[in-house]
Amino acid sequence: MYFSAPDTLAYRIREIFLSGKWIANTNLKEQLSGLPLELALKKAGNHNSIAELSYHIHYYLSGVLRALETGVLDIKDQFSFDMPPLNRESDWIALQEKIWDDAEKFASFVQNMTPEQLNADFVNPKYGTVERNINAIIEHSYYHLGQIVLIRKLL
Repeated sequence: MYFSAPDTLAYRIREIFLSGKWIANTNLKEQLSGLPLELALKKAGNHNSIAELSYHIHYYLSGVLRALETGVLDIKDQFSFDMPPLNRESDWIALQEKIWDDAEKFASFVQNMTPEQLNADFVNPKYGTVERNINAIIEHSYYHLGQIVLIRKLL
């Protein structure tokens, strides 16, 4: 069976965020669902908390999605860990739901792209192609998923 580049990228986005198990034998939703806020905020040594890493992953996911939709890239690395306080379990659940919703929006947006759109410059030629940046989101998310899995084991 042949999958187009947009279909393959959308599949990989859903795999890392929502439902896959192929590369990491888990996904972000599986790792975060049911994790209580107390554990999500707990730090293992001087490492970021699971909540901070989740926010960070979402910061880039949502920022790149906005850039794809609008052509404006308004995220800055220096703000990628500026997580608002999570004071209640409902705050933590709301963050997770936002991640799942935006992951599906991102995947659907990508799935509807043409190969020409994937090969276009991402906002500015210095950032490379749209496809390169979509792959960067996937790889960045896998990197931090690995951290989340390890932190869960340490806690």
